[in-house]
Amino acid sequence: MNFLCGRFQLDLSAPRVMGIVNVTPDSFSDGGKFNRSDKAIAHAMQLVEEGADILDIGGESTRPGATPVPLEEELKRVLPVIKALAQAGVPLSIDTYKPEVMRAAIDSGVDMVNDVRALQAPNAMEIVAKSHVGVCLMHMQGLPQNMQVDPQYADVVLEVMEFLAARLQAAEAAGISRNRLLLDPGFGFGKRTAHNLTLLNHLSSLQSLGIPLLVGLSRKSVLGQVAGLDVDERLHASIAASVLSAIKGANIVRVHDVKPTVDALKVVAAVMHH
Repeated sequence: MNFLCGRFQLDLSAPRVMGIVNVTPDSFSDGGKFNRSDKAIAHAMQLVEEGADILDIGGESTRPGATPVPLEEELKRVLPVIKALAQAGVPLSIDTYKPEVMRAAIDSGVDMVNDVRALQAPNAMEIVAKSHVGVCLMHMQGLPQNMQVDPQYADVVLEVMEFLAARLQAAEAAGISRNRLLLDPGFGFGKRTAHNLTLLNHLSSLQSLGIPLLVGLSRKSVLGQVAGLDVDERLHASIAASVLSAIKGANIVRVHDVKPTVDALKVVAAVMHH
């Protein structure tokens, strides 16, 4: 299974690692550490050395309760980083839901759009469709400002699946070919601990949509709740979540801690292909 994204074809026969590059002062787990572009660029290069298969660059935190960032500020954060990493040798992803940021990032050379709103903003679908970038469509109930207040589902797996199937259909109707698409169940985005665990356990149901799955559980609060850990203590829990995700059917895991995840997934790949 190959994922077409911009200048690259990513072979998904083994689980791949997407490294997180937060260019924000307030991301929930490493906010502020990499908010200057030179720091973010150095961090990104380090992640490539550690074995990241793809880099996800974000200039606005979507953690629960996060304050939205003005457009100009988001552009000022991410564009210098994208331009500096153009020759990093791996696909670059822009983590945004703003169509104007998507357009500018595509013009600056990104290979993929990772959108927590699944291209629902006006013009987002058109901007991506007329480019060659890959795209990840994610499920979220509510908005970052309110999504964790009181999420409710009758059947979380079915509801996430129906939403993703509808967005997939919309993307194909807009002319985005299936081999440019990824789906993300959106762990922690409008979901309680029980919802997250149910979704992880039933990832194979989402595989039935026939599109590769991207999963992001790294350092998220569901792991803190399960293991009783603060955000900076969640490394081992995050690796366990990535390993489980890959076994359950995730093709790409989005993580902060690249090297330990790469090492762990080598074991998973060896067993899966034995």
